[in-house]
Amino acid sequence: MNEMTKIRQNFPILQEKIQLSSCSQSAMHKDIEEAVNTYLDAWKTKGMDWGGWMQACEHARKEFAEMINAEVDEVAIVSSVSHAVSSIAASLDPTDRNKVLITDFDFPTVGHVWQSFMDQYQIQFLDSHQDGTLNLEDYKQNIDEQTLVVNTSHISFYNGFKQNLKEIAKEVHQKGAYFFVDAYQSLGQTPIDVKEMNVDFLASGLQKYALGAPGIAFLYVKKDIAEQLTPKVTGWFGQDNPFAFDIKNITYAEGAKRFDSGTFPMINGFAAEAGLTILNQYNMEEIEEHLQHLSKATMEEADHYGLTIKSPRDVSLKGSNTAIYAENASEVEQQMAQRGYIVSARNDVIRIAPHFYNTEADVRSAVQELSKLMK
Repeated sequence: MNEMTKIRQNFPILQEKIQLSSCSQSAMHKDIEEAVNTYLDAWKTKGMDWGGWMQACEHARKEFAEMINAEVDEVAIVSSVSHAVSSIAASLDPTDRNKVLITDFDFPTVGHVWQSFMDQYQIQFLDSHQDGTLNLEDYKQNIDEQTLVVNTSHISFYNGFKQNLKEIAKEVHQKGAYFFVDAYQSLGQTPIDVKEMNVDFLASGLQKYALGAPGIAFLYVKKDIAEQLTPKVTGWFGQDNPFAFDIKNITYAEGAKRFDSGTFPMINGFAAEAGLTILNQYNMEEIEEHLQHLSKATMEEADHYGLTIKSPRDVSLKGSNTAIYAENASEVEQQMAQRGYIVSARNDVIRIAPHFYNTEADVRSAVQELSKLMK
C-alpha cells in the first residue's frame, strides 16, 4: 500500500466520488468526524463539559499558531474572517491616517466590512490587471502617507492568484502602514510564516484547505501591535479572567487574546483542532509541491480540450485552484456533482481545487468530464 492510498483511506467520500472543491470545502477526514462526535457524545452523556470544550479550542489555537509560526498569545479565536476584519477595523485609530487599500480580487466580505466604516476611513480599491493579477509596482503607486491599512488576500478565491506577501509587506511598512492578510485560501496548502513575511494581521477560517468546518476562524495580531489596541468588538472571553464574572470592570487579556469575544464555537473548535493537528504532521512545502504538480496536469488537460483557463499559468504564482471559464458555472457545478465530481463554481468559472489527498488521475478525469459539459 503506497502513501497516497493510506492518505485517501482517511477520506470516506473519496471511495465514491472525486472531491476537488478545497477552495470552498475540503473533504472530511475520519478524524474530523470523530472529533465532532466526541463533542456530541460529551453533550449527550455529560450534559456539558466546559473543561473538555475549552481544551479543544485552546489546542486548536496552539496548532494554528504553530502552522503560521506565531506565538500562542498572538492568536485570537473568532467566528469568521468577517469577524476578524471587523474587530481590527473597529479598533484602529484613523486620526492621522485614514486610507484603507483593498485589492479588487479580495473576497467581498473584506470590502463590505471596511465600507461599513466609511465614516472613519477612506476606502480605495486597487484594481487588478486583465489577467487577474497585481505586481509590486501596483502597490508602490497606491500606498502613500495617508494609508493606514493594506488589506489583501494571500491567494485569490476566484482564480487562485498567489501573492508574494514578504515583498508587499516591505513596501507597506516603508510607507508606515499596517499589512492585513486574508489567508483563508492559503492556510493548509502553502507555507505561511508570519515572522518571515512580516505581516501585522492575518485571518483565516478552517473549512477550505485546513480541513475544518465553517463557524470558527483565527486572527493573528503581531504582539507589539496587539498591546496597543483596545478592542471594540469584544466579550467575556476577551477578558484576562472571563470566569471572574465581573460585569463592572474590563481587564483585557494579554496579546491577541484580547480579541477573543463571546463563548467559543465549541463544536467547530473540535473540528479545527483535528484538522490542524492532521496538517501539522505534514511538510507544507511538500504539499505545495504536490499541488503545483496537479495544477500543471489540470492546465495541460484543459488546454488539450480547448478550455479557457482564467488562472495564472505560472504555478509559482497560483495556489491549488485552477479556474476554468464556464458561462453557466453554477449549473455546470451541479451537473458535475451528478456525475460524481465535486467542484466549485464562482461567477463565471469552475474552480478545480485539489488537496494533498487528490491524484493526477482525479484532476485529469474531472477536466475530461467538464469538457463534455462545455461542448
